[in-house]
Amino acid sequence: MTTNDTQLGTPEPARPQGPMAPGAKRDRATEGRGRRAGQNRRRPAPRPDPQPGTAATTARPEASRPEPGATARRRAEHPSTPSLTTPRPHPAPPPDTHPNTGTAATTAQPGSDAPATAPGRHTEPSPGPRATTAAPGATAPTGATAIPRPPSSPATTSDAPERRPRATPWLALVALVYALVQFVLVVPAFAHALGWDEAVYVSQYDPRVPAAFFSAPRSRGISFLTAPFIAVTPSVPVLRIALTLLSSATLYAAFRVWRPVVGARTTALAALLFAGLWITQISGPQAMPNLWVAFGSVAATGWFLRAVIRHEPRANRWLAGCVAVTALFRAPDAVWLALPLIATALFRGRRTLPYLVGGLATGLAQWVAEAYIRFGSVQERLHVSSATEGDMGLHLNFDNAWSSLNGPLLCRPCTATLDSPGLTLWWLALPVLAAAALACAVRERRLLATALPVAVAAALAVPYLLMIDYSAPRFLLPAYALLALPVASLVTCLTSRRALILVGLIVAAQFVSQATVLTEVTAATATTNQRYRAAADSLRTLGLRPPCLVSGPRALPIAYDASCASAQIDGNNVSTTVAGILGRAAKVPTAVLTEKGQRPPHYARDWTPYPLHHTRGWTAWLAPAVPQGP
Repeated sequence: MTTNDTQLGTPEPARPQGPMAPGAKRDRATEGRGRRAGQNRRRPAPRPDPQPGTAATTARPEASRPEPGATARRRAEHPSTPSLTTPRPHPAPPPDTHPNTGTAATTAQPGSDAPATAPGRHTEPSPGPRATTAAPGATAPTGATAIPRPPSSPATTSDAPERRPRATPWLALVALVYALVQFVLVVPAFAHALGWDEAVYVSQYDPRVPAAFFSAPRSRGISFLTAPFIAVTPSVPVLRIALTLLSSATLYAAFRVWRPVVGARTTALAALLFAGLWITQISGPQAMPNLWVAFGSVAATGWFLRAVIRHEPRANRWLAGCVAVTALFRAPDAVWLALPLIATALFRGRRTLPYLVGGLATGLAQWVAEAYIRFGSVQERLHVSSATEGDMGLHLNFDNAWSSLNGPLLCRPCTATLDSPGLTLWWLALPVLAAAALACAVRERRLLATALPVAVAAALAVPYLLMIDYSAPRFLLPAYALLALPVASLVTCLTSRRALILVGLIVAAQFVSQATVLTEVTAATATTNQRYRAAADSLRTLGLRPPCLVSGPRALPIAYDASCASAQIDGNNVSTTVAGILGRAAKVPTAVLTEKGQRPPHYARDWTPYPLHHTRGWTAWLAPAVPQGP
């Protein structure tokens, strides 16, 4: 039995408080044995810790002072008495767990005499700071203040992972709506036949039809794109559906490149503004190259910015691929696309220069090879191309672009008048919105991400606004796609709720106007395509079977529908001569087409005329029957 020195009247000598003082180790060992005995009598055996390291230890600077001497003497005199830091018996939670969080909560007390251990568990004492267990209901020792653990601490979180709310895939929804609009408003109207230029592109690799004349300005990218589909089936509806799905997926992929640059919502809004244009919607299921040039330009510019601003290693390779693909669809447009990118790379991002030049050279390789094979040299092909386009030079073509903004699909010669100027105000607002977006970008210090798409859009619009004397709404699709990005960024700069509501109403009115134009132009184009199909059916009724030849102003699409070859002796698609027509007419069934009120060419004056039904006055002049062989 231990004698109480205080009762005998003998003063107790002061015990050293430092951890390295003589006798401190013996006192700590005695105290530890007493505390363990008391804890073992009051608590069940501790359970093993399921996950080591779940106990969270926090430093308590305010507990760094040594305990008063009276407290130290009481612990030495009564080792079996539980101290103030000893947890009370609690049968519900395990010894090493907090009753609410399931984790142990320990606090470090520098200079404290209590060992750093959880209730019911022994840990070898160390001369450094020690941790005491903070159990529910326990009272903090003298000189120390208990600090409650914040609820967001990792020690108090449950084992179940926190689930973040899934972001709305706005860009995917825009691509889906874009496809639905095409399926509802465009594909049914265009399922009858191909248009003029479509017949040229598709016929190049159609195994059932002779290839139409391929003029010098054209590139074969759209022919490559449609070749797999047309090789499987000659069905025009199947081709329309395939192009609709492919254009919607490419819209998503092209604008998705910009998400790390301008953000998800700005990217989706830009795609929505571009997809809401009637010419974008009508071009989706068509076999025409301009929409695909727009997608390639958007993707190439985005990858360039990601290579320069974000320094992504793979961005350079994607940049080269996008430039090459764009060059396949329209070789001249790819050059105009590359010029501002190369100029920017000279001042910022010179590492992209080899990829830009390499991608452009790869995409132009096929066009250059064809130039030498068919025309003798690149210079000669450019010369023929300029003549086909109407002697390219300095031509202020803004009036023609304005006149054809709401149709027709091709204004050559451009004698159309603008019926509804109010529906084209967005076109006049584009330069103003681009300038406002640049001002906002300067204020927010993100000039490059806004100025570059504006510069590329301006470069791609140069040949169609300043160098030709005719127009078509599809010519400016690449510029519209790129300008949609800074305009969308401008909208995201707005913070006023009233301003956002006003912008939303304006955008909704814009979509309504575009739907109105789309309905009118689609109906007119469908009527023309039906006339092509009706003329081809009438020619088959008259006995034209392949091999056969069709010539005249509308010969290209009608000959494709009739599975015949086509040839022209004048116009911008000159492919033969009068002698060539007469030589073919002596071998295969041949017809020359004229519109209402027109006379046949001089070499076909004695040919037999046949009115073509459901074509509004078109006439087919058939050459004399070819004598059958023995």
